[in-house]
Amino acid sequence: MSTEHPTHSAQHHASKFTDRQRTIALIVVALAFVMDLLDTTIVNIAIPSIQANLGASYATIQWLIAGYSLSFAVLLITGGRMGDVFGYKKLFLIGVTGFTFASLFCGLAWNSEVLIGARLVQGVMAALMVPQVMSLMQVMYKPHERAGVMGLFGALAGVAASLGPVVGGILIHANIAGLEWRPIFLINVPMGIFALAMAYKYLPEGKSAHPLRLDMRGTALIVVAMLLLVFPLIQGRELDWPSWTFVMIASSIPVLALFVWWQKRKDRIDGSALIAPILFKAPSFVKGLILNITFQAAMAGFFLPFTLLLQIGLGYEVILAAITGIPTAIGIASSIGFFGQKLIPKLGRYALSLGAVIMALGLWVTYFIVNANGLHISAWQFIPGLLLTGAGMGLVMAPIFAVTLNDVDPRHAGSASGVLSAVQQLGGAIGIAVVGVIFFGQLTQHSDISFTSVESNIHTELSKTNLPVQAHETLLKAVRTCYNDSAKQKDSTERPESCKTLESQPQNPDSQKISSIISDGIKQANANNFINAFRAGVIYESILVGITFVLSFMLPRRIRQEAPGQSH
Repeated sequence: MSTEHPTHSAQHHASKFTDRQRTIALIVVALAFVMDLLDTTIVNIAIPSIQANLGASYATIQWLIAGYSLSFAVLLITGGRMGDVFGYKKLFLIGVTGFTFASLFCGLAWNSEVLIGARLVQGVMAALMVPQVMSLMQVMYKPHERAGVMGLFGALAGVAASLGPVVGGILIHANIAGLEWRPIFLINVPMGIFALAMAYKYLPEGKSAHPLRLDMRGTALIVVAMLLLVFPLIQGRELDWPSWTFVMIASSIPVLALFVWWQKRKDRIDGSALIAPILFKAPSFVKGLILNITFQAAMAGFFLPFTLLLQIGLGYEVILAAITGIPTAIGIASSIGFFGQKLIPKLGRYALSLGAVIMALGLWVTYFIVNANGLHISAWQFIPGLLLTGAGMGLVMAPIFAVTLNDVDPRHAGSASGVLSAVQQLGGAIGIAVVGVIFFGQLTQHSDISFTSVESNIHTELSKTNLPVQAHETLLKAVRTCYNDSAKQKDSTERPESCKTLESQPQNPDSQKISSIISDGIKQANANNFINAFRAGVIYESILVGITFVLSFMLPRRIRQEAPGQSH
């Protein structure tokens, strides 16, 4: 492959960059990459604060998390190809500008509707911004250099995703200027302005080396297909999986088939297909996509239940929940920094296999420790399990970008990056949707058993009060009903009628003591319930990690440092 490129191409401009210019450009796009990843997970830990401040319902909170993923996923592939057509730097600048303004509106939101709308716009702008990150890496670095750069971004992906709740918790606890949860979005404003100024000055101009047109029909088809698939996955559990959700999921299959047919035809007509069919002739790209979607589902399936376990199940304050999650990020960074660079070249695909085993071990260590200690577990006791989980994640994530994109022709960089990013987002959406069904389903189904596990203790403590023995059963029956109804409640802002009735009962001299006994019992039952649900989540995640382990053996034995047939 010649080093000469058309003067309009980004490769032509990037080929003139010094190592210093490339390093600065790398830092700029990495900053935007981290902004997006932080915003994907940072909202989880802010849920109680947003609910209290805006009176947000459970459905609203679902949309704050899911709306970003939805708008992001359905436009990612289009955003990647738009970079090829109009220029990577131009699309990156537009995306960062829009993302910064949307973040400002999120931070200033005066009601739930404005906040949801701003989050949707954030997702759209991230879909324009993020694919250009990988595209620019493709055009700035030669094939034999990309493995290290992609490994760096794999590490950033894991660390940023795991640090989202940590950063969010610290900002909320600090309560800067009395703004409570709002700084988790406002922090993007100075970061975005800095990234915008640096990108304008340091990123290479240009677009794809080959003239391309925007595939409008392909864009429409893939947006519809992704919407049909992702929307019911996000909303299904909230609505008790009505029949139309399954109809939508099933309908996505023929639309995807129509999209594939059109891509082949469009490629024959003018070579400007949204997803270049030639991409799927590269074995590492196809296998890498399959591995990505499975592993991303496993990762997303861990972070959401773990955050809910800490804050709602174990009653951790937001700052303690934030600090508790730090070992995961340390594990990811350590496995990349100290082991990844040495192990991956030596082990090749077996680095991913080893990472999957370590991650699964970490998940189960975390569960067994929390199950053994229950409500009284301290943050430091989570360290062994979370370190192992993070280390395993890091060993999988470090080579996954390189192995997926290493064989991709740079002229299809935007298309390939968009497909990879969309697949990762889709994997995350599927992971959250499925773990939501499992986790919240377990909370509902296991609530009565959880209450039974603490009933005898409550009986014992009540016997020490002046409450007549015959009144114990009546009171416990009412408390059980309230507890079970609360566990089934989808909207956490609504109080079940059974609980309102219980709270309105006449007071007696021991009412405060009785109330304390009941409260302690419910806290213990709640912890038991969440630990059980977390166990179900760990089983689900372990299955996905097991599939990742098997898929790793489908990859080339050695991860090539240079794409075949290319020389420089």
